[in-house]
Amino acid sequence: MVVKDISFATPEENILFDEVLLDLAEKGLAGEILRFWESAKVFVVLGRISKLEEDVRLDLTRREKIPVLRRASGGGTVLQGPGCLNFSFVLSKARNPKLQGLRESYQIILSDVVASLKSVGVAAVMQPLSDLALISNQKKFSGNAQKRGRNHILHHGTILYDFDLPLIEKYLSFPRQTPEYRQGRAHRDFVTNINVSGRDIKSAFQKHFTIERVESTVNEEERQSLEKFLMDRVGKIVF
Repeated sequence: MVVKDISFATPEENILFDEVLLDLAEKGLAGEILRFWESAKVFVVLGRISKLEEDVRLDLTRREKIPVLRRASGGGTVLQGPGCLNFSFVLSKARNPKLQGLRESYQIILSDVVASLKSVGVAAVMQPLSDLALISNQKKFSGNAQKRGRNHILHHGTILYDFDLPLIEKYLSFPRQTPEYRQGRAHRDFVTNINVSGRDIKSAFQKHFTIERVESTVNEEERQSLEKFLMDRVGKIVF
């Protein structure tokens, strides 16, 4: 597995680069990937079928010019920005046939994430279908989603470690559908940061998974693919 520690200047590039990596793997032009990224800017990301009017406080995002994008994977609406570390896996179904099943794939991947975080003192538990929460207080610090290709899956997730948590309640509405373990808690009572640096989280992941090398720059093939994705999506992902 190759680690790509690559963040971009714009929300659009950060979101679409995950799709680029999946697309290249599906074409046989890349292998399994673990990517890390973090946005310097605050922005909203809708899941593939999330409803803009239900999930986002549009009066504020429009007034304060907060970008709102839609990703290709499922899952709920999230807020991105400094202190929110993103991890993305592109994994081969042929290498691990158990990834064929959606629920089983979440269990496999998130079990590894839980084990990685345990090595840096974070006691976490998976909550169905795709959240990670602290065992101590059942507060969520990670949400996950997937896009599934023919031969590979893209699994990406967030880890809050130093995020400005009040911004979540400021820009996002209370979701219409919530997991049982949330127990009706407001954003401010449900979401939390973990007390670990972004650098240490990355290090924990890299020690747990079998890593071939670490790359921090985009190669020419990735750059060209990203430019094409950006051109194809102009006007389609930003609200």
